[in-house]
Amino acid sequence: MCMVKVDVEENDGVLVPPANFSMVEDGIFRSGFPEPSNFGFLETLNLRSIIYLCPEAYPQENMDFVDDHNIKLFQFGIEGKTDSSSTSIPSYTVTEALKVLIDVRNHPVLIHCKRGKHRTGCLVGCFRKLQTWCLSSVFEEYKRFAGVKWRANDLRFIETFEVMCLRQCLYSIIYQYQGYGSNKRRLLYGEEGVQKPKIKSI
Repeated sequence: MCMVKVDVEENDGVLVPPANFSMVEDGIFRSGFPEPSNFGFLETLNLRSIIYLCPEAYPQENMDFVDDHNIKLFQFGIEGKTDSSSTSIPSYTVTEALKVLIDVRNHPVLIHCKRGKHRTGCLVGCFRKLQTWCLSSVFEEYKRFAGVKWRANDLRFIETFEVMCLRQCLYSIIYQYQGYGSNKRRLLYGEEGVQKPKIKSI
């Protein structure tokens, strides 16, 4: 077996992505909670924003990272649930997080909760509905990241989440194709005659 010796100092270490990391769309990423060992990898994404979906305070070392890189932190404190929990995810909170997510001024953006499975999966699932994905594809993507721990309550939330209220709130959401023949869509606000949502860091 041929062994390759890596000079850690010369290569400045190995870039390690956070757990459950993936690209959702151009300029939109998802993951589990970033550890300090992931900071080098996150630097390569040139993030403008992070959407954090847990109620706990951001650790100081993570705050130092976002401050040092001028990254906006948007925190939406959604409690972690179990499949048997009777308390549902607050629709209003998800709607507010979606407003941040679809504003391209916040891109590149990373969405994360603790494991990058349930809360993150619900937000991405609602985003997919806004993109007019069919429900079966939305559920398939959610389950791919949640694995055997997928939750029926999460699927019910995604299924019943009303995206029309978000469209009405934003007044104008433009689906714009990027490049000839491309199937990738980005959500942009119209620059004229559009009332933009009031977005604030939490």
